[in-house]
Amino acid sequence: MGKTKIAFFDAKDYDKNSFMLANQNEEFDITYYEARLSSDTYKLAEGADAVCVFVNDDINAFVVDKLHEMGIKLIALRCAGYNNVDIEHAFGKVHIVRVPAYSPYAVAEHAMALLLTSIRRIHKAYIRTKDFNFSLSGLTGFDLHGKTVGVVGTGKIGRIFIDICRGFGMHVIAYDKFPAKDTDIEYVSLDELWQRSDIISLHCPLTDENHHMINADSMDKMKKGVVIINTSRGALIDTEALVEGIKARKIGAACLDVYEEESNVFFHDYSGHIVNDDTLARLISMPNVIVTSHQAFLTNEALSNIADTTLNNVREFFEKDTCSNEVCYKCDKVGGCPQKHEKKCF
Repeated sequence: MGKTKIAFFDAKDYDKNSFMLANQNEEFDITYYEARLSSDTYKLAEGADAVCVFVNDDINAFVVDKLHEMGIKLIALRCAGYNNVDIEHAFGKVHIVRVPAYSPYAVAEHAMALLLTSIRRIHKAYIRTKDFNFSLSGLTGFDLHGKTVGVVGTGKIGRIFIDICRGFGMHVIAYDKFPAKDTDIEYVSLDELWQRSDIISLHCPLTDENHHMINADSMDKMKKGVVIINTSRGALIDTEALVEGIKARKIGAACLDVYEEESNVFFHDYSGHIVNDDTLARLISMPNVIVTSHQAFLTNEALSNIADTTLNNVREFFEKDTCSNEVCYKCDKVGGCPQKHEKKCF
């Protein structure tokens, strides 16, 4: 068998560098495309054995069918989340693998960096001092010590964020549909978390069930001045409701590394253009909102782990009958996937 051919979509320089290093023995034949995989670009994958995609590629039912018709057997996600893939439609046609944990420290640390930057006004102080303005007016923040942080999602990233918060002397409460066993985490209902938290940080995958979990109703239950952090998926928050909550002074600050309409904006330079997203423009213009462009994962360690795990997923799929990082729609169902990752899901 010849080299496995991979069509690599939404490729950035940092992607190419890490994957070229991981593939320095040229085991795989990788073709890099700057375009995102979508209904308009799927033909670029013709002749490939697998496609490698990221968070903003759109692998809908149409794309799945076209990949299947072209004989492509594998969709290799170089990320943990897979809400941008129609996994139910893909079942029985194209296998899907992911990188379940590339660097949970990177994401958890970025969440804390956003929080500290926001509440201590570090970004504003930086801009002032660049202009030799050393006034402290308007830079008053608050201590994290003693505050209650509500963590939604206690997987690896969520638990590392909890450890960081405890290091600051914060009181931690958490919600997870599947609470971690053998931990000292104080689990509460979502309603109680909304009501008690001074700070809320989201660390859960996006599903149909939790889409817009932070909305007008949930914000009504929150403390006045609550700080919301999201480094998971944008659509966990109803952005229009968030804007209204900020305008009403209900939400004290928002720290966002993700945005529900980010796919056509994030990872691109629009500094010389007018962005036609009025909601995003309003958010960025607000003094108590920090937006970063889905960069929480972006560390050298994470990029290396993503490349190594992704290529190992491809290698395992084509060389063995096992596929430890495969996902399918049955994997999310009660009772789990019948294969239990002892072999391919179908």
